[in-house]
Amino acid sequence: MAWRVPGALWIGTQRYPTKSAAQEAIRDILRRYEAGDVVGQEADDRLLCDLLGMHPEAEAKTGSGVDYFRVVKTPRGNYKGFVVVRTDGTPIDFSYNNCLRPPTARQRVEAAMQTEVRAQVNAYFESRKSAGTLVSDQSGIPLATDGTHVSYFRGSRFLDLAAQFADVAGGWGAFQLTPTTEAGLARFADRELAARWQAFHQEHAVLGLLSKEENRRRPRA
Repeated sequence: MAWRVPGALWIGTQRYPTKSAAQEAIRDILRRYEAGDVVGQEADDRLLCDLLGMHPEAEAKTGSGVDYFRVVKTPRGNYKGFVVVRTDGTPIDFSYNNCLRPPTARQRVEAAMQTEVRAQVNAYFESRKSAGTLVSDQSGIPLATDGTHVSYFRGSRFLDLAAQFADVAGGWGAFQLTPTTEAGLARFADRELAARWQAFHQEHAVLGLLSKEENRRRPRA
């Protein structure tokens, strides 16, 4: 997930002062690898995972889940680009410039929805930590505090919950957002609507814990 604010751009938790700075960081990754190489550095892999989530066709690109990224020669010209190799073994290319396009109105609302329920998600994580059940709900492996993802894999996806609530609220155009000045600070201008969304999420979201690796490898479609 990325947050875009005037003059700045976030890819995951990484802030870049301009879009050009973000593009240069991505090109730095391409320079570190030869065509055919797997992207092996953890920081590079994490940035590409976050970047892929910003693609307008992220679900189709992710498919069965992300296994790894590879640097390849592009079909036109002597340039390098990325392909994502999915868990079913199929590769598909993606343009990093497409990932950096301004978000749609719907994407901005979805990002604000995540912000509005962040306290609920954090509370779930803390409750599992306090109970001593910081283990993967998929594999049962113990999880490190900084290696855990709260996931919706056991029930409806977050984007499906968001769409269901948008239908109830009158469509995506019914949401007015506050100005975003820093990562994740855009919220609903209508606080009564925010409370309704929080109650809807509390009732319908089925949360669980996964490791970082399990989370990235799960299907998105």
